[in-house]
Amino acid sequence: MSKVVIAGGGLSGGLLALALKARRPDVQLLIVDQGETFGGNHTWSFFDTDIAAGDRWVLDRIEAAHWPDTEVRFPKRQRTIPIGYNSIASEALDAAMKRTLQPAEYRLRVALAEVGPNHVVLATGERIEADAVVDARGPGPMPGQDLGWQKFLGRTYRYPVPHGVKRPVIMDATVEQRDGYRFHYLLPFDPHRLLIEDTYYSPDASLDRDRLAADVDRRAASLGDGATMIAEESGVLPILIRGDFDAWWPRDDGLPRVGLRGSFFHPTTSYSLLDAVTTATFIAEQRELTSRVLAEVLRARAAKSWKDRSFFQLLNRMLFGAAEPQQEYRVLEHFYRLPADIIARFYAGQLTTFDKLRILSGRPPVPLGRALRTLTGKAA
Repeated sequence: MSKVVIAGGGLSGGLLALALKARRPDVQLLIVDQGETFGGNHTWSFFDTDIAAGDRWVLDRIEAAHWPDTEVRFPKRQRTIPIGYNSIASEALDAAMKRTLQPAEYRLRVALAEVGPNHVVLATGERIEADAVVDARGPGPMPGQDLGWQKFLGRTYRYPVPHGVKRPVIMDATVEQRDGYRFHYLLPFDPHRLLIEDTYYSPDASLDRDRLAADVDRRAASLGDGATMIAEESGVLPILIRGDFDAWWPRDDGLPRVGLRGSFFHPTTSYSLLDAVTTATFIAEQRELTSRVLAEVLRARAAKSWKDRSFFQLLNRMLFGAAEPQQEYRVLEHFYRLPADIIARFYAGQLTTFDKLRILSGRPPVPLGRALRTLTGKAA
């Protein structure tokens, strides 16, 4: 029997634990996190078309909200996208973990002092040996990378009367543009409960919580009187403009990584649920669960994904470098002219060569000279 320790109980670590519990009865499992609950305080979303049917079993134990379609809003384009959409709250992940795992298989409210390929040391000084230690602690050092940032603050409100938002609005860019591309994200869990996020694509990682909270409160008030805030979440996620994979994950690093620490995320949207699911299924299918083997195969998988998704880095350079900050929304406004199947493959990170040509076709939505310099990799 192999012993596997998962360092970190966020989305990637949690889904890996559920996958191993479901498919690997030969594994002695332990997952450790310093938080009060699994998953922290987050909402993760995905389209129906993101996850292959053969991988959906990883999510079977987790309650999710579902909508048949979504909406985008830009100054010159508004449309409904006929693709199903789903969201998972961190509370649902936490509940699934505690229903599925035995008390001896997890530890919460325990900080990690050291994480090595075959052991972890807790802040209490306790050392735990394992055949494999998987690092799922979230973003780590990212040297040698040219990054932008997706930063957001969201609040969930309860309304005494229906708020009127019928479907998820994944991007409302009709709001004032400042500090880079900005949009509101609206998620109606039911007629009386609504998540509103103020999101920025910015070259600056700082998060002005007070300003964003005030903006979100104003949006909430515009949708009805008497709204009560019942939850808040925030985050700062990396957007990969260009980078060096070997610097992100050095060849001599023998520690298996998942999630953001392993570069398993969508380079443009920063969505991580799809990669968390597929990585969990991949690990659960490995015959040998040792750090030596997992570090090798996961690094190779991450390197291939990095190469396969290099087109998204080009799109990110367009977004961050080919337009003035107040005009960056036009890049996305132009993208959402495309057919729904291309949009679906974009979010799933599975663009075809023809899709890429379609995305770049037509009159550039930004100044031609800056667009060409961006595409050729020269400074804008």
